[in-house]
Order: sequence, then C-alpha cells, then structure tokens
Amino acid sequence: MDYLCFRALCCKGPPPPRPEYDLVCIGLTGSGKTSLLSQLCSESPENIVSTTGFSIKAVPFQNAILNIKELGGADNIRKYWSRYYQGSQGVIFVLDSASSEDDLETARNELHSALQHPQLCTLPFLILANHQDKPAARSVQEIKKYFELEPLARGKRWILKPCSLDDMEAVKDSFSLLINLLEERDFEPSRM
Repeated sequence: MDYLCFRALCCKGPPPPRPEYDLVCIGLTGSGKTSLLSQLCSESPENIVSTTGFSIKAVPFQNAILNIKELGGADNIRKYWSRYYQGSQGVIFVLDSASSEDDLETARNELHSALQHPQLCTLPFLILANHQDKPAARSVQEIKKYFELEPLARGKRWILKPCSLDDMEAVKDSFSLLINLLEERDFEPSRM
C-alpha cells in the first residue's frame, strides 16, 4: 500500500497509454453505422449524412481507443470493401434489424462474405442488430437463426447484440465486450 501512495506522490506523469485498435465497420446503407459512431464520439446527431466512401473516427473508451474505419454500404461501394480490410484487428458489422426481407438477405450475404474473407476470418466480430426501437425489428434470436451464425461462425469470436440510438449504454457495453476480445487476442501466444 505504501508503494502505491509513494508512486502517486513522486511519480506524477502521464497515465499509461491506452491500447489502440484498428477496426473496420461495415453494413448496408441505412443500417445506422454513421449515427452510432457519431453518438459514441459525442457528436451532434444533427446533419448526419450517409458515408459514401469511408470515414475514420477515433472512438475513445476508458481502456482503449478504437480507430474505426467506416465503409459506405451502397451497392456500388460494397464491392470495394475488401480493399480496406488490411490492417484491421476487428470487425463491426451493423445491420438494420427492421429492414425489408431483401435488405436482410443482402446483409446476410455480406456478413457471410466478411466472416469468410481471408483478412477478416480470424478477427473478432461485433455484430450490432440496430434499430431495435422500431416495431418491425427482429429479435437477436431471429437474426442469429436467419443469419446462420451458429454454424457459420463456429470457432470464431463474435458477439451479436441488439442496439438502438435510444440506448447508447447498451452500445457502449457491446463495444466493451469487443475490446475484451481484442485484449484477449493481444495476450494469445503467437502460433508458429
């Protein structure tokens, strides 16, 4: 105990740096990627415009800083997503849980493609079922079954969480779980 008191008195200096992780955030247009990330950065929800190319945000958390590269979700942009995967340490996939059947099917195909991509397949995934505040929102259980996550993602580290802009605490908790997965990955012995 004396050591801690002594250290606090004599060793004033900057706190130890928080680890930084580079993440990629993908999902169809309208899934809510930009809105969620803007809220996490405490930016005004006014004037939010859909991302057309990509944007990068540094999102500070108590125990880490997440450098999130958000990729636009329009049809003509999705085919270029894989060009931005390199260097990612984790993936955030946002889906609109209240979307049409067609959009849900497209989101499912995009998630499957990402889960199987060579640069992403070993990374932790945070899958956010957004727009849970809408009446047509599907439950996490329905999404897990429809997206076939159990068989597809077996052996992978993934988290599926419901979310909405109305409950940013739940969103922050989901990101904390992802940070835990990223930290675990840091401590894993490298395999030769």
